[in-house]
Amino acid sequence: MAIYKQRVEKNVPGNFFVDKTCINCDVCRQLAPKFFAEDDDCSYVFAQPQDELGEEQALQALLACPTHSIGVLNSHKKARDVMQGFPQWIAENVYYLGFHSKKSYGASSYFIEDNQGNWMIDSPRYQPFLYQKIKEKGGLKYIFLTHRDDIADAEKYAQMFGAQRILHQKDASDKTKAEIILNATQAFTFGHNFLIIPTPGHTQGHCVLLYKNKFLFTGDHLSWSRRLHSLGASKKTCWYSWEEQIKSLRRLLDYSFSYVLPGHGRRVHYPETKMHQELENAIFRLESI
Repeated sequence: MAIYKQRVEKNVPGNFFVDKTCINCDVCRQLAPKFFAEDDDCSYVFAQPQDELGEEQALQALLACPTHSIGVLNSHKKARDVMQGFPQWIAENVYYLGFHSKKSYGASSYFIEDNQGNWMIDSPRYQPFLYQKIKEKGGLKYIFLTHRDDIADAEKYAQMFGAQRILHQKDASDKTKAEIILNATQAFTFGHNFLIIPTPGHTQGHCVLLYKNKFLFTGDHLSWSRRLHSLGASKKTCWYSWEEQIKSLRRLLDYSFSYVLPGHGRRVHYPETKMHQELENAIFRLESI
């Protein structure tokens, strides 16, 4: 729970505030960019909501925050109503789960409602409400873990739903276990509509998941930069090999997709041809870093 006495000084006066436990994961700025901004490696409230829609967006950020660093002075029951909006629909049968975890530095996780078994992509923190929502949609068959960093409470969700976790052997360890261990170096199909693509770089065993040749779940491999207004990747947080990460990005040019759904960074949707061009532009820029 956020503590008002420990609030960030730059917060503007009003109902919402951010305290100094913030880890600058960017979640609140993704969900409510009209009200939250970044300063000195921390988020703060730069504008207070003035209408019902704005208040709902700010409350979504409060609920999703992995460190519970967002608070309100005047608490009310509306947060319970806003919670009902999770998981948030993205498109077709794909959802954003919310309820980020500090264990994965606030990484995003996703849900696919599939008639041959539902998927979770990376893991949120365990939340009884979210567990119940997933149960109502038929539970989970697979939990696809893009890499070792964003596992959060995957083990608990796997146990509660009897789901199988999928992880590449290069990222598997005693701490990062999975029921299905991958050893592939090339892309391969997994059931219907799913393609697993090894993308070493951020970590040695990083993989992305392509669903229906449309939705690309990219973990920490590729995301949309709000600052640059382009696709991008982070050399600063590349734990294995930047050279390999560039090669892996080039590999994605062989596939068609119109959604990039990352672990960190903003989601983005473009027509396939524009997305392909955006990826080419990003690779050209990243090769010079």
